[in-house]
Amino acid sequence: MLRIDGSLLEGGGQIVRSAVALSAVTGTPVEIFAIRKNRSRPGLANQHCAAVRAVAEACHARVTGNTPGSCRLSFIPGSIVRRDISVDVGTAGSVPLVIQAWLPVALEEGGSLQVQGGTEVWFSPTIDYFTEVFLPALGPAGAGVRVEVIRRGYFPVGGGIVRVTAEPAALPRVTVGGATGIGIRSCSSNLPDHVADRQAASARAYLIRETSEEYPVSIRRSEGPGTGSSCTVWKGAKGSCALGKRGLPAEKVGEAAAAGLVAGLRAGGDVDLHLSDQLLVYLARGGGSYTAPEFTLHARTMCWLLSLFGLPVTATERDTVEFQR
Repeated sequence: MLRIDGSLLEGGGQIVRSAVALSAVTGTPVEIFAIRKNRSRPGLANQHCAAVRAVAEACHARVTGNTPGSCRLSFIPGSIVRRDISVDVGTAGSVPLVIQAWLPVALEEGGSLQVQGGTEVWFSPTIDYFTEVFLPALGPAGAGVRVEVIRRGYFPVGGGIVRVTAEPAALPRVTVGGATGIGIRSCSSNLPDHVADRQAASARAYLIRETSEEYPVSIRRSEGPGTGSSCTVWKGAKGSCALGKRGLPAEKVGEAAAAGLVAGLRAGGDVDLHLSDQLLVYLARGGGSYTAPEFTLHARTMCWLLSLFGLPVTATERDTVEFQR
């Protein structure tokens, strides 16, 4: 059994989510200890438990320790099967991060996953970043993934529902060349219509001023158990998102999202800082290469973790960092 220290490097939920996914696709039993040891609330949180459940159901894994607050997890994978799975985070924990743990496993045999939780939450990609930046960067594998946002969920209530269906896919070499989309998506729940409109207008004006380029706008308004707003902007394999909060003008939300994208575009590299680590599982298994503006702690963590499973990725740092397998 492969033993993994969950306190090293990034020391957070990324290690747990990625380790169980790699365990499933490689058939390697794992034990993760000292999970989130250095965080203010050590151990597994609800969203980590939900991710483990999703992966476990996709591969008939035997799991012990998958409860909130647990600092040790044992995961013994079985055979990957096509299944229809449903998990409820139980909080506003990130739906996209649960999906990201399940997807490498689901691409083996196909299947579906319905997740209830937060679709747009702090310190996590929005569901729109997942659909418009992450999936296109996977090329043919991402093209076989369908996402239905049934209901959006915002912190602190959550209650969003997303259903994802994946078809089996042989992982191609990663080049990110297929990510060519461009756009602005402004969303709100239980707020006046003008909130999403103002976010989008502010993002659009900023992008025109800084890039001299027109970005198509899409608006999503909904009613759900919680109240909130988000703005996601993207171009190719780079994206940025910002969330609204009480007292923060809608214009500031749109501008923050746009400014994040402009900074990413000017920083160089094929992908943005966040996508650089999210693609590493696929790069390690399918081969290929791409560049990113810098070697982030999350990317370093993924490279370390992949090496433990016998899937080393080379990271070469120059003006940008090149990841290659």
